[in-house]
Order: sequence, then C-alpha cells, then structure tokens
Amino acid sequence: MTDQGRLRVRDLNVGFRVPGATVRAVNDASFEVRQGRCLALVGESGCGKSVLAHALLGLLPANASVSGQAWLEHGGGEPVELVGASQAVLAGRVRGRAIGLIPQSPATHLTPVRTARAQLQEVIRELGSPATADDLAARYGLRPHELDRYPHELSGGMAQRVANAIALAGDPWLVLADEPTSGLDRPLVDRAMATLRELCDEGRAVLLITHDLRAAEQVADDLAVMYAGRLVESGPAAEVLGRPRHPYTAGLVAAQPDREFVPIPGMPPELTRLPRGCAFRPRCGRHTERCATSPPVDGGVACHHPLEDRHA
Repeated sequence: MTDQGRLRVRDLNVGFRVPGATVRAVNDASFEVRQGRCLALVGESGCGKSVLAHALLGLLPANASVSGQAWLEHGGGEPVELVGASQAVLAGRVRGRAIGLIPQSPATHLTPVRTARAQLQEVIRELGSPATADDLAARYGLRPHELDRYPHELSGGMAQRVANAIALAGDPWLVLADEPTSGLDRPLVDRAMATLRELCDEGRAVLLITHDLRAAEQVADDLAVMYAGRLVESGPAAEVLGRPRHPYTAGLVAAQPDREFVPIPGMPPELTRLPRGCAFRPRCGRHTERCATSPPVDGGVACHHPLEDRHA
C-alpha cells in the first residue's frame, strides 16, 4: 500500500434518545489517524469509545443521532464523508473495503451454526476478494482444518484470528479494532497487538479501541484519552503515557498493575447527567471553581489545571 490515506474526524457528537433523557455518548470528538500509524483510543468502560467506532461505520441503532464530520481520504480520490452517508455507500464503499472491523468478543459475533470457513468464504464472496479462505487462515496464524470448526469449538485465540481474517478479507487500508483483547490472557493479548503492529508496518492505518493501557503502549504511535464521552488528552503515545498532563490520564496510568496500582477515586458520571464544565471535576483533586466551565483543548489537553507541561 503506497497511497497515503487518513481518517479525519471533526466535532463528532453521538447521542441516544431514551425515555425522559438523552445519553450524550460522544461529545465534540476530533482526531485523525494516518496510514502506517496506530491511534489508540483509551478510557474506562462506558466512556463512549465503542459508540464512536460504530458511528463511523453507521452501525448505531435507530434512536441514535450523529453530527459532525468524518472523512475517509485515500488514493487521491474524492473523500468519503461517513457522517450521514447512506447505507448503500457504507456497504458498497466502506465496510470491509476501506475499513475492516475487528469486533469485541469475536466468538460471540460469529454465527454459532456455521463453520468459520463458511463465514469467511461468505465475506470473501461479498467483497469480491481474490483471496482464498486457506490463504487468509495461513496469513493470520490458522491451520486450514481449524476453519472447519464451529465457533464453540474455537479457543479465544483462534476466534480472534478468524475475526482478523474476516476483517482483512477485503484488503482494507484502515482497521478498526474494537476492544480486540477482551477475554484473552496476556500471551494472546501480546500476539493480537503484534498483529496490529504488523498491519501498521505494512502501511495500513489502525484505530484501536481499548481500556488496556499496556496493550495500547505495545502498538500505538498516537494516543487519545476519552472520559465521559469527551477526548481529554491526545498526543504521541510515549509522551502521553510517560508524562500525562490531564489528571484523568495520570490516574489511569497510576492504576496500572506495574505502576502504583491505585484506582481513581469515585465513579464516572452517568452520560444522561453530565456535570457542568469538566466532567472529571467530581473525581479530581485539582479542581477549582473554574472547572465548572468547560475547558478548551490547549496543547492536546482539555484541562484548566493540567499537570506539568511535558514539553517544558
């Protein structure tokens, strides 16, 4: 892959209408990911990461409302605007062709009464791919006979590799990996991250959705931290994890088993009742009255009282 493509997202908002309230799942998210690089989107469960990913593919339920812009740019052609795109455009030009999705809990996304081979072959036919099921199996670490198993006969690692093969069957240049390490033990997590890194090194772009900072650190070039639906810090992964500036990011890093292993006090807010201003304010030891107003993004961090500037 030699064409330089990128995904550009600007001011993306996603809400869900529920009886008596609106779930504000994603708020003014802006980022980009380029070919040859991995952007890891990290944060606690329920902060809106997977909702953002599904919004890009038009895979949200009918009660969802989406605004903002998201462009796919590749090959020098006209960019594809994902927000508001028809299902015909998404199915015919985007899903599986430009963007491959590795879903959370792959085994549960496979049809239980069909073999892995049958499901992979169906995707190959639908996308018009020249690849064969056996070729894809070998590429992603499966032996041909393992494709003839049903999902319940696959180990967690094998189900993950089947999901990888399905996601890459159409040779997409952007791979969206939504919590691909859920339910895997550490050696399988390491292998999954190594596969994503290989995809970047081949020239693909990877958007990794994860709550596992160790996994993100293994593969990510860039990192964006989400809290209560908003991106609160972003930048080169090594800098964000090595010298975090947002108190929430610092808390995530400190909570890791190989660090202080101290959890962030309190609980995330309900997305139907976000506090005024900075949503992290009720859990933050640095908050002041100023934090009742929403902080702008300045230097990659949305905080009125950021920690020491890593560039100082």
